[in-house]
Amino acid sequence: MRILFLDAYFEPEQIAFTHLEKDLLEGLVQAGHEIEIVCPTPTRGVSAEVAKEYKKIKTETLYDGHVHVTRFSTPQEGKNPVVRALRYFWCNLRSYQIGKNIKNIDVVFANSTPPTQGMLGVMVAKSLSKKNNRKVPFVFSLQDIFPDSLVNAKMTKKGSLIWTIGRKIEDFSYNCADKIIVISESMKHNIIEKGVPEEKIVVIPNWVDTEATKPIPKNENRLFDEYGIAPDKFIVVYAGNFGAAQGAEIVLDVAKHLKANTDIQFVIFGGGSGFEAARERVTKTALTNVIIDSLLPQDRVSEVYSIGDVAIITCKKGVGGSGMPSKTWSIMACDTPIIAAFDTDSELATILESANAGLCVEPGNANALADTILSMKETKNKVHGSRNYVLMHASALIGVKQYTNVFCEIVENT
Repeated sequence: MRILFLDAYFEPEQIAFTHLEKDLLEGLVQAGHEIEIVCPTPTRGVSAEVAKEYKKIKTETLYDGHVHVTRFSTPQEGKNPVVRALRYFWCNLRSYQIGKNIKNIDVVFANSTPPTQGMLGVMVAKSLSKKNNRKVPFVFSLQDIFPDSLVNAKMTKKGSLIWTIGRKIEDFSYNCADKIIVISESMKHNIIEKGVPEEKIVVIPNWVDTEATKPIPKNENRLFDEYGIAPDKFIVVYAGNFGAAQGAEIVLDVAKHLKANTDIQFVIFGGGSGFEAARERVTKTALTNVIIDSLLPQDRVSEVYSIGDVAIITCKKGVGGSGMPSKTWSIMACDTPIIAAFDTDSELATILESANAGLCVEPGNANALADTILSMKETKNKVHGSRNYVLMHASALIGVKQYTNVFCEIVENT
């Protein structure tokens, strides 16, 4: 089977889907399949030297010749939303021009970052079907729901022009995709309510590499020495973005509230549009109980979450119903208890309860979060079996097998 991946970002670029795609490629190659990848030259999160080097690389052969990558030149990704939108459409145009001419493709695959990738996948699959005089199906991996995510982040409103355009793109992608993979039951219910037939949808949670992500004993964790963290303190860790949807500023609110509790230490590794403001707030308000630094590389995730006696997950009120934070699985794989300032009717809240992995409190309620931290500190609550839950439900082995089955079944039934 030959699968065409239409990627807006590919290594050495790093996005949330990067490690998932790496595992997926390895699994597909091991199963004997061939992969064609069409993607831009890297610009996001790479050094000027790396970007310059890749401008010379138009094609690559990876995984002992089983994965072939075709790259095209593209402008640097900026922060201006209009410029970014224009870049998305340019990349979609170039991907379409290249993708529709690749021969012997059995199935087209794309994920939903950025939101126009679904539309691109549909168009490439239709063109290949016409050229080959046979159906070439399209599998769409839905990592986020657009434009709902923009509404939840209060970046637009229902009924706005952006929302209207987004809904049209969304409906077109869902209606024309042959199979849609979603990462949570809540996402499945969301798109069913928008008219997508249930039989078209497969739920495959984003997974975690349980070999690489595992508990690190405190006496072996380098972060204590690197950041001068006292191992006898109760460590509260937050790792993630400070953005419109995360509501992560509540962690600093709680740190201020608990400043007098000198045996509690907050450790934050952050990124996103609001991170520098958060770091500045720590300095200006003299939050001496907070250690804050930029996000560490993916290969240090085990150290980050294992350093905590508890890990925090946050969201803005009303946002949690749209999906499952992928970091949940990483935290649970490290057997670290979770306190989620998250919508209490969300799938995350249900999983925390069923897996005995932690507690959920109302999002945006700093007092409730502070009280729960104190309670967990005093009672020394420990999770039992949360890593086992990940091994059973969200390991790379299981996730890759499920994706592979989707590809094989849809090709066999086309």
